[in-house]
Amino acid sequence: MEAPNALVVEDEPHIRELVTLHLTLEGFRVTGCADGEQALKMVAAQTFHVVILDLMLPKLDGMTVCHAIRRSPLNADTPILMLTARREESDKVLGLESGADDYLTKPFGVREFVARVRALLRRPRQSQTDGAGNVIVVGDLRIDPAKRQALIGENVIELTPHEFDVLSLLASRPGIVFSRQALLSQVWREDTHVTERSVDTLIKRLRQKIEPHGDSPARILTVWGTGYKFSDA
Repeated sequence: MEAPNALVVEDEPHIRELVTLHLTLEGFRVTGCADGEQALKMVAAQTFHVVILDLMLPKLDGMTVCHAIRRSPLNADTPILMLTARREESDKVLGLESGADDYLTKPFGVREFVARVRALLRRPRQSQTDGAGNVIVVGDLRIDPAKRQALIGENVIELTPHEFDVLSLLASRPGIVFSRQALLSQVWREDTHVTERSVDTLIKRLRQKIEPHGDSPARILTVWGTGYKFSDA
């Protein structure tokens, strides 16, 4: 089997070398670069199995690069682990909202870093839909699993990979209640770093993007004490 390849985008040489060394020991083929512009050229030229992306980069910051990767034809669905020296929750949320799948705060332990990367690679990258890959249409909401694209009317909704997976799963089974644990097990699978609170945070972000009235959800409904369901009305 061909070794997985990783892109490491980090402007601090000692961190880039450390990450590269341990990914290589884990069997990865590693490409490294030190700024955002270089990173965009690389993701436009080849497909990667995982991207390790620093938040603070010269020329283009990590969030801008992350947004661009999510729009790229070759790596739109590639798992992204964002590295950040910032510890504030708001910075971590911004990183996830920009399209990252996970984040790690510097300084970090090598074992945790490797575990996070392995967890990302275990996640299913195809959408969770009706099982047949059919387009899901609910009112003016249209979800295309083949293109991994969701639209309201003619407007494309910008979703992170996990937001798309959760939306597809709920919308493909309207009226069926999913507990937070069920969503964790079906979307995040074996990632032990994700908690039930992460589900609530993702649902909140998702509602902001698809609900006409954020304060009064009409599509994704809360079932108090249990979890969430997609409206079958």
